[in-house]
Amino acid sequence: MIVNMSASATKEQISHVVERIQECGYQAHLIQGAERTVIGAVGSNGRRAEIEALRAAPGVQDVIQIAHPFKLVSRQLQQRRTIVDVGGVQIGAGNVTVMAGPCSVESGEQLMETALAVKAAGANLLRGGAYKPRTSPYDFQGLGVEALRLLREASEETGLPIVTEVMSETDVEIVAEYADMMQVGARNMQNFSLLRKLAILERPILLKRGPSATIKEWLLAAEYLLAGGNKNVVLCERGIKTFETATRNTLDLAAIALVKELSHLPVIADPSHGTGIRTLVSPMSKAAIAAGADGLMIEVHPCPERALSDGPQSLDLPGFAELMKELGTAPVREVKAA
Repeated sequence: MIVNMSASATKEQISHVVERIQECGYQAHLIQGAERTVIGAVGSNGRRAEIEALRAAPGVQDVIQIAHPFKLVSRQLQQRRTIVDVGGVQIGAGNVTVMAGPCSVESGEQLMETALAVKAAGANLLRGGAYKPRTSPYDFQGLGVEALRLLREASEETGLPIVTEVMSETDVEIVAEYADMMQVGARNMQNFSLLRKLAILERPILLKRGPSATIKEWLLAAEYLLAGGNKNVVLCERGIKTFETATRNTLDLAAIALVKELSHLPVIADPSHGTGIRTLVSPMSKAAIAAGADGLMIEVHPCPERALSDGPQSLDLPGFAELMKELGTAPVREVKAA
């Protein structure tokens, strides 16, 4: 339920409504804007009839039922779009944010070369896998803590904040020591124990859509994070499984546009996983931005044919620089007069 307060509501009237919502067995989420105050009554075991009766309380303009099962992520509750700050980089503020780097951290040399190149090309965050969920147990699983140390060194050298995946509840603390943003991978989107633990962490979360997840399931996974107290959540569309076999996944551009209507959270796209084909990364990046994406996650490797994971979908360094120019996000370099 949403309680809309009138523009003339006093602090005392707002406090009274908050107290009544809590007395009715709900959590009260106060959102104060420049023109109005909205109070969300969130929960499943409260006394709904008493909340509806708040229409008669002083200062209350209306009480509205939230139409969707996801409440805190809904634009019904919060019209103002959320901006998530990651190490000084603001996602959802109107600019296209680009996260770039290798699928897996393979060595210090590979990572540093990539980090310096994507920084020069205009990337905003450095991505790199330390722990890799692989379909086969015999594939490269990542360097673990050593990769986290290498990511931190590359971040200190380039100034790029780090985004990396956390796969397990047991790894949350160690990943949080090094990462500026914690990524929940597609396979873990509905790992609710992991989501609950990340919800109490003071780190921004990048939540990837599961390969078979509906939009409702994706947003309900985000609801776990917000309900637990973490409001700094960015959604990532990375492709879903369909009957099509020509591409690795089907990048759901309609989902980007629809989620922007349904939710106030920022949404980015991962065209690398969304297609699995290097030549499709550029056109799908542009299409995602046209659909309303707040940013992109791009896999980049100095020598994709030697990559230990996801080489076929990784751009090489010149290819990434060219994409950034095409997107208009490459840094403008000052030309000195002769």
